[in-house]
Amino acid sequence: MSDAPEILESYLNGAWRRGEGVETELVDPVHGTVLATASARGLDLKAALDSARKHGGPALRALSFAERAKLIGAVADVLIANRAKYEAIAVANSGNTKIDAAIDIDGGIGTLKYYARLGGSLGGATFLLDEKPVRLAKAENFQAIHLLAPRHGVAVCINAFNFPSWGLWEKAAVALLAGVPVLAKPASSTALLTHAMVRDVIAAKVLPEGAIGLLCGGAGNLLDGVTAEDVIAFTGSSETAARILKHPNILARGVHVNIEADSVNAALLAPGASDAAFDAFVKEVGREMTVKAGQKCTAIRRVFAPADRAGVVAEALLARLKKTTLGDPRDESVRMGPLVTRAQQAAAFDGIGKIANNAQVLTGGATAPSIDGIDPTKSAFVAPTLMRVADGAGADAVHDTEVFGPAATIVPYQSEDEAFALITRGGGSLVASVYGDDHAFFARAVAALGPSHGRLLMVEPSIADAHTGHGIVMPQCHHGGPGRAGNGEELGGLHGLRLYHQRLAVQGSMNLLAALQAKAYALH
Repeated sequence: MSDAPEILESYLNGAWRRGEGVETELVDPVHGTVLATASARGLDLKAALDSARKHGGPALRALSFAERAKLIGAVADVLIANRAKYEAIAVANSGNTKIDAAIDIDGGIGTLKYYARLGGSLGGATFLLDEKPVRLAKAENFQAIHLLAPRHGVAVCINAFNFPSWGLWEKAAVALLAGVPVLAKPASSTALLTHAMVRDVIAAKVLPEGAIGLLCGGAGNLLDGVTAEDVIAFTGSSETAARILKHPNILARGVHVNIEADSVNAALLAPGASDAAFDAFVKEVGREMTVKAGQKCTAIRRVFAPADRAGVVAEALLARLKKTTLGDPRDESVRMGPLVTRAQQAAAFDGIGKIANNAQVLTGGATAPSIDGIDPTKSAFVAPTLMRVADGAGADAVHDTEVFGPAATIVPYQSEDEAFALITRGGGSLVASVYGDDHAFFARAVAALGPSHGRLLMVEPSIADAHTGHGIVMPQCHHGGPGRAGNGEELGGLHGLRLYHQRLAVQGSMNLLAALQAKAYALH
């Protein structure tokens, strides 16, 4: 990479375009070096949306699901060919270790490949058929079907800073397969990776013109240009989500908005759990605290343990965290890098401070750690921070505060009913994981926790070494959560396509409906 900061351009209306001035500096969070700048000032975003609707949408909808799937597979091939370059960018701009970078980069590529395979299985269909035909009147010839038809707008994909690859491609893969063009708006602070990936895809000419666009810099008046035909798929903070939902144009036009926001996720050690289940629990909590420096919307924030085992849980986690080496991720011996920006570091310290008002800090804390050769005034490190509360019911901040970094709090419980009640105080979460041996307990946990979560991972010793992880989002599974998590729904195999389709009832003769069904893939 050049010593001079790169100027990130946006790909809009069929061309690379440079905004005015500098809105954001993209910084190496280890050394404080400016890597690139971004700005979208002065760019015509309404024209970009209009162009995508005019060119990208019709080009994609003219293809079958299987034909679109081939395009998605070609995108994955482009990214695979350039993977080494992306890893270097992730290390420099996001402070990722190679393992962290792989989660992001390979997660994006893997999701593209999954939807390419899934789309190929849909064959020549251009619609989705939802449910079987239903008779509407005495005359058998008058019936109805429910079709899913691709929307004629743009998928405006607004992504968070922590997954500049996966965050883009998990949305784009589904939208493109649905036949909807994408305008990607990555978080500016880590947009360097998204920019490089989209530039390579554009250069390879594997997608129809207008099928994908990129906005680097501030959102500006982007929301002023969306219409009722468009879909906004947002991942980020609840505060930003609220601004989107309250935007006058969004309200006036009834624009469909899918939100994935804050989540105070939990891990629960079941009463009477075996040593094998205990070990799996400790291993996963420790991993979730340190992978990507805890900067995952699915990371474990609350650690629930039976009161009589909370002490040994703390000891085991402390022993594991002591083995975590902090530092420059370019060093192969380093196991955890910094947060992505000093602003995120400050936010994490603020959250740790709030929880610590009612908790004991066992390790780490709300001050920058001392690391040889690294200037704490320029870097964004947060030490792995483990806290413990004596009374989970009285510690409101534990259930209300999402520390977006390597921090978790042990919460003791006296009974399973208390554990379930305390976990649901998170107000709606993306995921909770439960560790134990008793299938009856797992069933009760599903019944109690299911309504307040988007995903539950149930770990017994037989799958302790086989499961994909508490924090890893698999494209086959639903991603989203109720309440404060945003009430959104993404991925989940074919279910993810619903976001970019309009479900409609079509009433008519049996012959007409049969002709339409011939063009559709039946979901039932």
